[in-house]
Amino acid sequence: MAKFDVVNLQGKKVSEIELADDVFAAEVKEHVLWEVVKQQLASRRAGTHCTLRRGEVRGGGKKPYRQKGTGNARQGSTRAPNFVGGAKVFAPKPRDYAYSVPKKVREAALRSALTVRATEQKIVILEDFVLQGAKTKLAQGVLSGIGASSALVVGAADAVNVSKAMRNLSSAKFLPLEGLNTYDILKYPSLVLTVKSAKTIEARLSATAQAAGGV
Repeated sequence: MAKFDVVNLQGKKVSEIELADDVFAAEVKEHVLWEVVKQQLASRRAGTHCTLRRGEVRGGGKKPYRQKGTGNARQGSTRAPNFVGGAKVFAPKPRDYAYSVPKKVREAALRSALTVRATEQKIVILEDFVLQGAKTKLAQGVLSGIGASSALVVGAADAVNVSKAMRNLSSAKFLPLEGLNTYDILKYPSLVLTVKSAKTIEARLSATAQAAGGV
């Protein structure tokens, strides 16, 4: 079992916690990390690019000059792609770039990402993360106190004060537990969990949970 220190909001150790090796000390599969991050970024693409094809460019209905005898190459329209102001060849059109990867691949990527942060000793586990108000300064003070100014904080969806307090922090992000994903874990240098969220992640991704059909 992998051991982690549990700290309070001032960064002082208060206890220890043991988490499953198959989640926080698993084999790091770089090809799986690459595939899942690529899939996430592809799914975020707007795909709204749109340029005009030959049949969509305005004008150019008249033949610019006669077919033969001018010494120029034959042209049927000034809106051909070889003219300035003409159409584009193989013009991109709106499309959806999203695709999916199997659930087991996504879970393997999460285990690999968690292991990377654990190996780097960049996982901070808080006893609890409760703020008295939705103040950015309070959240920033806590993150600075635990040595994770630039971090992904994963907590309960009902942690409204924490969520609101972190919205204006450019170097940190709050994610509800249900939204945990590989890209965000790798994007931020540190990962901050509460004891409750760490146990929930362990239960969701451990081999025991997989054998039982998941949580």
